[in-house]
Amino acid sequence: MDKKISESERITERAWYVVHTFSGFEKKVKATLESKIAAQGLEDKIFNVIVPMRAESEFKDGRRRIVQKKVFPGYVLVDMIVNNNTWYVVRNTQGVTGFVGSEKDPIPLSDEEAQRILTELADGRTDNTLGFKVNDNVRIIDGIFENRLAVIRKIDAAKQRLKVLVEDMPVDLDVSQVEKI
Repeated sequence: MDKKISESERITERAWYVVHTFSGFEKKVKATLESKIAAQGLEDKIFNVIVPMRAESEFKDGRRRIVQKKVFPGYVLVDMIVNNNTWYVVRNTQGVTGFVGSEKDPIPLSDEEAQRILTELADGRTDNTLGFKVNDNVRIIDGIFENRLAVIRKIDAAKQRLKVLVEDMPVDLDVSQVEKI
């Protein structure tokens, strides 16, 4: 005789889920959840927990510095297979207010949405670590080209340098010499 699985006991396929947290608790939720996963041996059901972050250039107190900004404040992404146990572990992690979706039926991101977000985050860790992207329009705020507009053609995040075009002339600048427009 086959036992019928109730709707609340069903097992889903692996997917990315969006978990809502208290504002400012994203990193704590991630750390706590990763500890629970290891302690309960759920590595085969909960695969990855990320707080989407992007490095951005910020001008403060006369200096440009790189700061990490949350892409989705108040949310954590979890790559998991939802069943009663994994749902309970995530839902009952301190700082979690719930899954995106109904209380008992979380809605996964579509494959396309998840891939787009993960690709954008990967791009943000390489070329966009300074808060700029190739083809961004910027205003030069320091040096002989001050107050002129330019277009970014190349980014060297390690050296914090930009290659820009100013009136069809290539110019090498420090990131502190430009601002986004």
